[in-house]
Amino acid sequence: MRVLVVGGGGREHALVWKISKSKRVDEIYCAPGNAGIAALAQCVDIDVMDIGNMVHFAKNKAVDLVVVAPDDPLAVGMVDAMEKEGIRAFGPQKKAAVIEASKAFSKNLMKKYDIPTAGYEVFENSIKAKQYLENCRMPVVVKADGLSLGKGVIIAQTLLQAKDAVERIMEQKVFGEAGQKVVIEEFLLGQEVSILSFTDGKTVVPMVSSQDHKRALDNDKGLNTGGMGTFSPSRIYTNEMACYCMEKIYKPTVAAMNKEGRTFKGILYFGLIVTEEGPKVLEYNARFGDPEAQVVLPRLKSDLVDIMDAVIDGNLEKHHIEWDRGAAVCVVMASGGYPVKYRKGYKIDGIEKAEKDGCIVFHAGTRTVEGKTVTAGGRVLGVTAVDKGLDSAIKKAYAGVEKIEFKDKHFRRDIGIK
Repeated sequence: MRVLVVGGGGREHALVWKISKSKRVDEIYCAPGNAGIAALAQCVDIDVMDIGNMVHFAKNKAVDLVVVAPDDPLAVGMVDAMEKEGIRAFGPQKKAAVIEASKAFSKNLMKKYDIPTAGYEVFENSIKAKQYLENCRMPVVVKADGLSLGKGVIIAQTLLQAKDAVERIMEQKVFGEAGQKVVIEEFLLGQEVSILSFTDGKTVVPMVSSQDHKRALDNDKGLNTGGMGTFSPSRIYTNEMACYCMEKIYKPTVAAMNKEGRTFKGILYFGLIVTEEGPKVLEYNARFGDPEAQVVLPRLKSDLVDIMDAVIDGNLEKHHIEWDRGAAVCVVMASGGYPVKYRKGYKIDGIEKAEKDGCIVFHAGTRTVEGKTVTAGGRVLGVTAVDKGLDSAIKKAYAGVEKIEFKDKHFRRDIGIK
């Protein structure tokens, strides 16, 4: 069969890597792809938001399965467009992808169906938002309503910072149209856990747990990023917690979406925080997290294409999914200055050395220039190691990182230590 993966980052490299291991797959296309993906798939120069050309390409190449990986094309209805043309597509339809595309929608959904989350208010007017902040207890969380590459969340320690966050999001439009509304949320104390799940709209099957490091600098300091590294499993997510979440969060969310006429089929990501009162939902995503995919997929023993088919066909409950019992760690190597200003085009050396030592190097922001791999984004590579335990996987991943060189490389040195 022929598969088309939409996207060109580390998550997409991990997906292509895993899909390439399926005995059912003969040919893989990736649009637009990157330098690493090109070793496994035919990269096609189509923008992820160019739905018309993406559909045309899938039809022209008689693609059997389209995997829509990024949030933006899901939010504008790429899966709907594929299905309208009779093309099998993996991912939620537009009406279901709103669970990530609008934080206001997801917060209102949780409130309506009694799914545990932080207290909040939604504002479409910056003056009213700032007035509301006058009576808020600090710190407070200010979120742009729409999609903003994982960077639209600001934790304000003071009233001045909170008002500044509202101004930046709603008035200065630093996150563009994503800032038409803001969600102002109570700050919850606890550790975060990421639970990705497969769901066909009836059955929900959680994947192995993971934890993300969002801040740019060690010890969770610096600006929020798209993710500086991940590890799996979480050190704090217990079997008891998993049972509680299944009954209070996972099943109720899928049921709530059905009741709203927005049946969700695809990857439903639960961003949790474990508080003294128990786990609560911080956010939902409508696709694989990045870089969570880079630690979860290497631990998946089952055929990913088979699972995707089961989700599309609505028979996930009949499908047994197996996982590696070990651990995986991904350290993101970024461009110096990320997530603000950084330069591109620096030659990358040492990837083969890291891979020879047993690491999987997922390309995030790379391209090929005159036969050489160069940096082409803020997050450049995700160096992943799988081993029997977290501590040995951490050591193995960092040994791989040390073998890779490019100018102004930046990475955190505390991934997996939480």
